[in-house]
Amino acid sequence: MRFAEGQTIVHPHHGPATVRAIKTRPLRDIQCSYVLLEVHDTNLTVGVPVDSADVVGLRPVLDADGLEKLFEVLRGPSRPEDNQWSRRFKDNQERLRTGDIYIVAGLVRDLSRRLEAKGTMSHAEKEMLRYARKPLVTEIGLATGIADEEAERVLDGVMASHLAAV
Repeated sequence: MRFAEGQTIVHPHHGPATVRAIKTRPLRDIQCSYVLLEVHDTNLTVGVPVDSADVVGLRPVLDADGLEKLFEVLRGPSRPEDNQWSRRFKDNQERLRTGDIYIVAGLVRDLSRRLEAKGTMSHAEKEMLRYARKPLVTEIGLATGIADEEAERVLDGVMASHLAAV
């Protein structure tokens, strides 16, 4: 991935960030290029070696095709889930920890459907759903140029479109 100052990219764990600079500095007698990122909505600045950007998971904001793929995941079939809460919760934590937008979308889909079907779920799972929705809302907003409130309505609409089709 090529970087340019002012470019908005997505860090898998910190969310959207703006490239503030591309710097070179020595690391064990070798010149290493770093991209300095200013994470949106925080005071956090992150330096990522350019050579490791793909390994870290830095990526551009979703384009129209990526957004459609995201919506397909949200509309797709749910994964089988473990009936034992502790195993299910651990699996969901691991899915969330990946930082992969499509895996997180699957998690949101599955937790939302569980809540819809059961009418209730544990406080921890509700918090996980609330936390997992945030990167999706942010990504939809960035990809379409709309405010987070409108992006949340879009997400809810996509989720509801599956329920109407069932």
